[in-house]
Amino acid sequence: MNTTIKAYAPGILLAVVIASAAKWIESLMGQGFISASVIALFIGILLHTIRRPDPEFQKGIRFSSKRLLKFAIILLGASLNITTILQVGRISLFVMLFTLTACFGVGYFVGKAFGLNWKMSNLISAGTGICGGSAIAAIAPVIEAEDRDIAFAMSATFIFDMVMIVLFPLLGSWLGMSDTAYGLWAGTAVNDTSSVVAAGYGFSERAGDFAVMVKLTRTLAIIPTVLIFSAVQFHQTRKRSKTGRIAVKVSSIVPYFIGLFLVMACLNSLGLIPTSIASLLKSISKFCMVTALAAIGLNTSFKEMKQEGAAPMLHGFIISLLVVLVALLAIRMQLATGMFA
Repeated sequence: MNTTIKAYAPGILLAVVIASAAKWIESLMGQGFISASVIALFIGILLHTIRRPDPEFQKGIRFSSKRLLKFAIILLGASLNITTILQVGRISLFVMLFTLTACFGVGYFVGKAFGLNWKMSNLISAGTGICGGSAIAAIAPVIEAEDRDIAFAMSATFIFDMVMIVLFPLLGSWLGMSDTAYGLWAGTAVNDTSSVVAAGYGFSERAGDFAVMVKLTRTLAIIPTVLIFSAVQFHQTRKRSKTGRIAVKVSSIVPYFIGLFLVMACLNSLGLIPTSIASLLKSISKFCMVTALAAIGLNTSFKEMKQEGAAPMLHGFIISLLVVLVALLAIRMQLATGMFA
């Protein structure tokens, strides 16, 4: 037992220190400017570039980037109330169907055109279309994505988010949007939660409140998306096997951590998780995710990222811009039908 702890402790501790530093930097910058997850990822990449972690750190780093990431997703479910989300979903579902279809549909062809591997391409599309880092974190283990793919997907969605934080409130005012319409637009088109908060409340308090609820509704899209990618990964694994046959297990199609994520969401929706406990679990989930992103950064080489060129970033830009325009078009269609003011 002591030997196992000694083997994992250095890497985990290093990731935790980076995560703590990232949370501190986030607090200095102010809510919504740059999320701690992105800061931790970049710190990890920077440290790897300066000096790759010694072998004694590797076990703990791998544990943090894989298992701790899944644990963070499980705890994330405790912050979701399905009943409330479904109420908001009555308005936002129409827009989300359009944006998700455009995101993954066009994203597939854009990735092909740029010569990106399907895992990186779809992680970028998921981060843009669903909910930034949380979606990337949930899908990555299912498709067995490389840390480099995760780093690229996070970076691509983050860069465009920074632009949207500034431009969205200005564009919303210029377009003469109502608080509800703007909140729906920001909630469906901006990626990371912290960026949604910044863009939403930058317009008005009511718009910010609604944008956050729409963002939580988008988070539920993780579940069907992960199940679809689980089936795709299962098919890919079967194709690679020599016999073309592998045993079909429930865990091959429905990852255990997504099942537990859904259980936590249901328990919270039924009121079985006290509000104080749900808040605590959400905070732990966020910190675990930041720690996991720090570990992913420590496993990511900046030199290898440079070899990919600008293609992943351009992919992220195209898909992000597409989501912004499609969401706006869908909202205009809803306004025309008088669904909301």
